[in-house]
Parts: sequence; structure tokens; C-alpha cells
Amino acid sequence: MFEVKVTIGLKKGVSDPEGANTLRALKLLGFNNVKEAKMIRTVDLLIDDKNKDEVKKSVEQMCQRLLTNPVIHTYEIEIIKK
Repeated sequence: MFEVKVTIGLKKGVSDPEGANTLRALKLLGFNNVKEAKMIRTVDLLIDDKNKDEVKKSVEQMCQRLLTNPVIHTYEIEIIKK
């Protein structure tokens, strides 16, 4: 059994309107020392398998086919044995 965390962000140069709105709101609330806000998505998976390499391969396919848009997203996969 493996616990997998996929962290998904935007590639450099891709506009992040949610991050920009958050930064604007923080500044309106008086948090003027915040210079940047980025929104990242995390997907936590629990995968029943014994082979870590197979899990990584499977999660890579999930990212490419459903979880991310390879044109605009970057992602990192962290795998932890349970």
C-alpha cells in the first residue's frame, strides 16, 4: 500500500488569476509584505500495490490523462510506503 501526493502547479508564464486575486485581497486586508501568491492543487491517493515502480508509472499516467493539462501544468509526485 502506498500513499501518493501529487502537487500540481502552473508552468512559468501561465497566468494565475486566482493567485493574483488572492494577492490583491491580502494587500487590501493590510498584508502589504506579501509579494506573491500562487495557487497549487494537491491530490492525495491511496494505492493498493506492492511495487513502488508500478505505482509511479500508474500515477504518471493518471497525471498525463486526467489530473493535469501538460500544456499549462507542472506536477510532482511523492510516494510514501504505508
